Amino acid sequence: MASNSFGNLFRITTWGESHGKAIGVVIDGCPAGISLNEADIQEELKFRAPGANPYTSPRKEEDHAEILSGVFEGKTTGTPISIILYNKDVDTSKYEPIKDVLRPGHANYTYLKKYGIFDYRGGGRASGRETACRVAAGALAKKILNLKGIKILAYLKQISSLQTQIPLETISQENVRKSPLFCPDPEIEAQMISLLTEIKEKGDSVGGVVAFYVTGVPVGLGDPIYEKIEANLAKGLLSIPASKGFEIGSGFEGALWRGSQHNDPFIPQENGIATSSNHSGGLLGGITTGMPLFGKVAFKPPSSIQLPQKTTTIAGVETTLELPQGSRHDPCLAIRAVPVVEAMIALVLVDSLLLSNGYP
Repeated sequence: MASNSFGNLFRITTWGESHGKAIGVVIDGCPAGISLNEADIQEELKFRAPGANPYTSPRKEEDHAEILSGVFEGKTTGTPISIILYNKDVDTSKYEPIKDVLRPGHANYTYLKKYGIFDYRGGGRASGRETACRVAAGALAKKILNLKGIKILAYLKQISSLQTQIPLETISQENVRKSPLFCPDPEIEAQMISLLTEIKEKGDSVGGVVAFYVTGVPVGLGDPIYEKIEANLAKGLLSIPASKGFEIGSGFEGALWRGSQHNDPFIPQENGIATSSNHSGGLLGGITTGMPLFGKVAFKPPSSIQLPQKTTTIAGVETTLELPQGSRHDPCLAIRAVPVVEAMIALVLVDSLLLSNGYP
């Protein structure tokens, strides 16, 4: 398995399995002199952690980030930064009875066919547990972007057919982070909680959509033809487990419009040129226009459900999968995907910033 790295100049490599001793990330290409301590990383990991409320997995991981290298006296040295997160709340016993069963919606089958072996304990490398490493690396990427005035906001926009229509520019990170679902709309959030309660009681799961909004982006990030910002965002965001769709700007809705409706007219401003609308999502030719970046990521319903599911064993014998009592899973993965979406956007933009302009 050779595809565990992401990025060009600012490059991360994650390692470890869901139920292994630890997981971690190595960050290469970070400029020297950036203030960084474990508390910076901890704040972002707390944002992602499960077990905080009844609407996420009850697995409780403290995720204490330990920086092993690349930082001296509170500043990055320019050498590789290694961060380790020890797995604490591991219960492999629930996976033993079903280790030879191909779980619908999971990667057991494809990993087995490709590699001839699969760590069935919690999904191994295919588990969403790996995303903690991305969030840890994203904490550093965000610090660099903040120095440039670039702010990233992601939030839960939709669960099933329930979605908020709150204008992007009115949403604050404070309101998102104090919400148990990371949804900034109290009225819709209450309906979402009711739906999640119903879904959990039925032993089922539900999908959702995470929206993002990035401000302070300068003109000129992104490189044609194969390093377009939207192309790298798509790759990064669709690499998140359970992601199934990505759009930027008007996205699929834009396919219904006329060019006269969709084009963003240029207008003069005191500090340069802008556009009077932003249907393009802040990008033209894969290069940032200086307008905010915005888009959405769709996540499928979690594959692990309490309902019986028809399947086969590894040997090809038909069977019914029933998860053991006490199995711990999210009813909606889109909730905890919110901080991961922010992290992946940060990693894409930092890499592009270094490719385009160097640092500082």
